[in-house]
This record gives sequence, structure tokens and C-alpha cells, in this order.
Amino acid sequence: MRAAALHSLAGSLLLTAVAAAPAGGAPGVPGTGTGSGTASAELRGTMVAAARAAEQGIAFGPCSDAQDMPGRMECGTVEVPLDYADPDGRKIRLTVSRVQATGRDPQIAQHPVPRQGALVFNPGGPGGDGLYFPLIGMLPQWKRIAAAYDLIGYSPRGVGRSGPLSCRDPKELFTGPSQAPTHPSESYKRERIAQAKAYARGCAARTGQALRHYTSLDNARDLDVLRAALGENRLTFMGASYGTYFGALYATLFPSHVRRMVFDGAVNPAPDQIWYRNNLRQSAAFEERWADFRAWIARHDKEYGLGDTPEKVLRSYERARAALSEQPAGGKVGPGQLQAAMLRAAYYDDYWPHRAHALSAYLMGDPRPLVEQAAPVAEAAAEAENADAVYTAVECNDAPWPTDFRVWDRDNTRLARVAPFETWDNVWANLPCAYWPAPRQQPLDVRTGPGELPPVLILAAERDAAAPYDGALEMHRRLSGSVLVTERDTGTHGIAFGANRCVNGHLEAYLLEGRLPQQDAQPVRRTACAPRPEPKPTPTATATPVPTP
Repeated sequence: MRAAALHSLAGSLLLTAVAAAPAGGAPGVPGTGTGSGTASAELRGTMVAAARAAEQGIAFGPCSDAQDMPGRMECGTVEVPLDYADPDGRKIRLTVSRVQATGRDPQIAQHPVPRQGALVFNPGGPGGDGLYFPLIGMLPQWKRIAAAYDLIGYSPRGVGRSGPLSCRDPKELFTGPSQAPTHPSESYKRERIAQAKAYARGCAARTGQALRHYTSLDNARDLDVLRAALGENRLTFMGASYGTYFGALYATLFPSHVRRMVFDGAVNPAPDQIWYRNNLRQSAAFEERWADFRAWIARHDKEYGLGDTPEKVLRSYERARAALSEQPAGGKVGPGQLQAAMLRAAYYDDYWPHRAHALSAYLMGDPRPLVEQAAPVAEAAAEAENADAVYTAVECNDAPWPTDFRVWDRDNTRLARVAPFETWDNVWANLPCAYWPAPRQQPLDVRTGPGELPPVLILAAERDAAAPYDGALEMHRRLSGSVLVTERDTGTHGIAFGANRCVNGHLEAYLLEGRLPQQDAQPVRRTACAPRPEPKPTPTATATPVPTP
């Protein structure tokens, strides 16, 4: 279930947030969250690793790229077992970053702010890198949080400097403009099947037997070791997108270790949805969000000239796809790159004006904005290849997948008839899982009973396509005592500390004071906020209506 990680540190803040009030006492022995009380080998290994990490701590110092780091960010490492069933075996060193709490009220400099502990963040993915998260404290929206909390980022196992995974040579990633057929031919399918098989073989060849140890459950166990290394008795965690899923695994495995959690853009954690069915649901939701974007463009036909109805806008888009198929823009942007650029707009509506402008300019004869926004960046190839490798390994390892392409073909051919925008691209991103060489796990049943877990705050946009809203409802149902805050009628993926004051008010109250939403002075389990303002259009300098057949 691919979800773009934090796309711009200073852009729209699609962050999950977590809070903490002071917690007393040491955490109890973690259970399995299943009610069985069985101490598995992995659970014992986690306890051993956490005890060692608590003793060793993290020696924070200058980051290796400190010359590029503004502010006071420090870096260090924490050691985790590759295999939690063998805590004395091979280790991975996770790279961790920190900006310590300022202790100063941003509005009244003389007013000291008590430190509330460490706030750990994961941006999602799988494969997202949260190492630069602590820099978020420099933004105005975050200064009160940064006053009270040490902001902690890290690179999960396999990501960045944390024992990086690779499945192919990064030079193979951006080899030129690509096609993206919404209804692929049989020969195209055979080509993509061959590529998926080769990719899966590459993952195994480059990683060996270690490949099986890149899972969401291992990410949750790593989180507990990180908690211990930071000297925190209870974890304060921020999880966005996929980060909400392994955050929920953590809450199920280690409920007594939780202080507070905020899940922003919650993934559906039901075991039968991980991950094949979640991807089908995501593809259907992207079609709805793509329609929202086209409707917005149509409302601003004066600025963009792409058509005054969503259907006319679609015809303009298809004209661009056809032209790019014949002659890629700048020799770099074909239909595949156009699709990827428009998909980003389906994640985050702050991209809408820029993407609409680029499409309009291209159809009026100026390809430069489209090339700037959609062309692959060769310098990012290694980072992108690493993120793809971690994404694939985690999702393929986490759960069973159909191993017969005929199942994929049947399900997605049906879906593409009504949701062509992203369906087949989503298939190609995940198809290596059909041919995966490592063992598959059975997903953990995410579930907590009354009183087992402090209240978790779940944030969700009603029309989020990357993490469809029914996933937030399911997460809310499974985590007893959780509270769901919904942003109505909008679909930006991640709403924490964004443009909605109502959402931000609930979030800040929870983070800084431990207050949950109330109605008539009584706590409520669900509440809603009015939608955020729509993006404002950016006029195209030479906007004239684009002819549509």
C-alpha cells in the first residue's frame, strides 16, 4: 500500500502526531496483545534488546551531513537484532536524529515550558525516512510542541543509513520515459510479469536470508528498542500513513509501553486487508480523488483552459497522454511520468495548482513546467531505489499474496473498468509479491480491550485516497478507547498541523495537555471538523481554452 512519505518538510504537513503527559513507573512485561500470554521467542528477544538499549542509550553527536543541517539537530545510532528470535546474532544499527526540547514558550520567551519527553515520528511508506523530522520544530505550527518535546526522527531498518536494502542497481530506475496503459495489452502484462520476477530475484540475491526480517512486526519491535534507548518508560509516537499500521502493531504488542499515540491517515489494519485487498481499495479511492481534482480544475477553467467539466478535463489529460506517448516532453516525460505527477496531486491537494498549470502549459505548447515537475531526478535514484526495496520487502513479507497472476488479472481488470486512473500502476508496484522468495507471515490481529491502552488519537480526511477513510473507521473500532477526528469532504493524505485550525486545535490540546475532544463538557469518541479551504488556482499566463473533441 504505497503511500508517499513526508513530501516537503516545509510544505503541507502530512504528519501524524503523538503526545505525552508525564507517565510514572516502569512499563510492565509486554504481552502479545492476543490474550494468550505466550512469550514468543521474538518477544523475549525484544525484551533482551530493549534492556541492552536502555543500558547503552544513544550517544548523540554531530550528524554526518551536519554542514547541511540547520538548527540543533544531532544524530546517533541504536542497535537492534536482525532476527528478534536470535538477539545475540547479527545486528542492524538504526540511525536516529534529535532536536532537544527548547523549554521556551514561543509566545512568551521568559515563560519556561516543562519537558514532556521524546516524541518519535515515522512518515510512512514502508520505506519512508524520518531522519530529518526534528527540523519540523522550526516551523511556527510546531514551536509549542518543540518547546515541550525532544523531536526524534529515525531511519527504519533497511532505510537510508540503517542497513540499507537494495533490489537492483539504482541506475536502472530512471532509464527514460515510460508508458502507463490504463488497460494494458497481454504482451505488456507479460513484460511486467517478467520484470516483477526479476525484481523479486534481485531482492533475494542482494539480501540473502536476511530478506525475511524486514517486516512491520520487526518495525514495531525496533520501536520498542528505540523507546528504551531514549530512556523513555512510555512511548510517545507519531505515525503517518503506513506508520499508523506498525504503530497499531506496537500498541497491540506493547500496550503497557504506550503514553500517547496519534495516527494520521490511518491504514486499515484488519488482517484480511493486509496488503492485497488494501491495495485494491486504494486504487478505487484514487479514482474518486482524481475526480475531485478534475472537478476543481473545471471550476477554474478561466485560469487553466482545460475544460469546464470534469469530463472535458479528462479529455484534455488523455490528449496530453497520447501526445507524450508519441513524443516525450524534454525527452524525459512520457505517460508514466505524467501519471506519477498527477498521482502526487491525488495525495496532496496543495499540488493541484502546480499540476494543473503544468498540464495547461503543455497543451498550449510550453512543456517546461511539466518537465520541471514530472521528469525523474537522477540524483534521487539511489534514495528512490532504496525506498522501493524496503516497501516491497515489508509488504511482501507481511502477509500472503496471490501467487497466480490470473487472480491479479481478474481482480484488477474488473476494477480498471470503473477505476482506471491508478489500478494497473498499483499492480506493477506490488506484483513482485506474487513471486516473492521469502516466507510470508500471517498478519497480527490488531486489537486492544478496554483499559489496555491509553486513548489513541486518530486523524482522518474523509476523501483520503492513499489511506481510505474506512481504514480509519476500522482502526478506531479495533483500538478500544481511541478517538477519531474527521476532516469532512477533503482528501489530503495527512492532516496534522496543516491548514485546518479545528484539527490542529484537537491535536495540540492532546499533545500538550492530554485533552481529548469534548461535547457538552463530556469526552466523545468521534468528532468532525469542517473542510479546510480549497487550494487557490495559479493563473496560466497565456490561458486559452484547450480544444476538446
